[in-house]
Amino acid sequence: MADFRNLQITGKLVFGRGCFDQLDEILGSKRLSDDAPFIFLVDDVFENNPDNDIVSRIPLSGTDHIIFVNVDDEPKTTYVDELTETVQRKFSLLPNGVIGIGGGSTMDLAKGVSLMLTNPGGAASYQGWDLIKNPAVYHVAVPTLSGTGAEVSRTTVLTGPERKLGLNSDYTVFDQMVLDPDLIKGVPKNQRFYTGMDCYIHCVESLEGTYINAYSRAFGDKAMELCREVFLQKDSWDDDSDEKLMMASYLGGMSISYSQVGVAHAVSYGLSYQLGTHHGVGNCVAFDQLEEFYPAGVAEFKRMVEKQGVDIPRGICAGLSDEQFDTMIDVALFLEPLWENALGGGWRETATREKLRALYERM
Repeated sequence: MADFRNLQITGKLVFGRGCFDQLDEILGSKRLSDDAPFIFLVDDVFENNPDNDIVSRIPLSGTDHIIFVNVDDEPKTTYVDELTETVQRKFSLLPNGVIGIGGGSTMDLAKGVSLMLTNPGGAASYQGWDLIKNPAVYHVAVPTLSGTGAEVSRTTVLTGPERKLGLNSDYTVFDQMVLDPDLIKGVPKNQRFYTGMDCYIHCVESLEGTYINAYSRAFGDKAMELCREVFLQKDSWDDDSDEKLMMASYLGGMSISYSQVGVAHAVSYGLSYQLGTHHGVGNCVAFDQLEEFYPAGVAEFKRMVEKQGVDIPRGICAGLSDEQFDTMIDVALFLEPLWENALGGGWRETATREKLRALYERM
């Protein structure tokens, strides 16, 4: 008998413009102790921001506490540990829950802290698949960017001392999502494109991968359709675009939850680990050079780039040492499930160190 994966998905979801204002009601039933706090991890772009009132709308009560997090760099295991220790020093009781408000990196930090509050040791010791032993505290995703699928994934993507690798666990999955399209209005064009392309690229990788199945295809096809409507067919950005991209992010995340990503993500992890390249940007830099693996997807991606008037960084690997190239290659090749999804069981015959070196040199 086949061993089918028993997929853990988010318990509850609320979607719609203005639904962020229901957060107080949502959290109320989860306030197990009046003395224990809810911890709100909020992207520091919203701190003292006169153009955005999201902080003033956070429903604080009792000992609830806001921590502004900086995501200028990709989230690190050490930062998760630092945030966890900050919460543990400030509060003697285990928090009622952790709420992440921001983009994919902020949500990854929220997932990481919610896990480390209930699991001993540092986050780096849990980088891998199903190493988490204890359930996380209740945790909620409130995305203010769309595309990464972090709100629905079972992975907390973190850069550790040895590699960039997720904390992959059923316990990582958020208990609640609050998907309010109003919260992604006004995102700068380039940032919106890079995060949106994360969704588009992982849909290409899922739909063309060897792990594909009817479940993943159903979500991936619709997410791809929405990405095309937003980035190819529309002449200007509007409220409808916000809603479609938010749903594309959710559906794309669901697609890869029961399949896998592929070459672009593996290569991008190497860029992020060695150069600190942000995930969405790194995916675009990598995908731009992957015609050999995804010819139709890369051609369509280039049309999206032209349509949206976005520049993809080039030359970011110029001048790197042999040691630095080797580090990126090591990080990329460590992600064996991604390569197997992309190329099948004989992936090592194609994904050679020489081929990866040549790819990185073009980036």
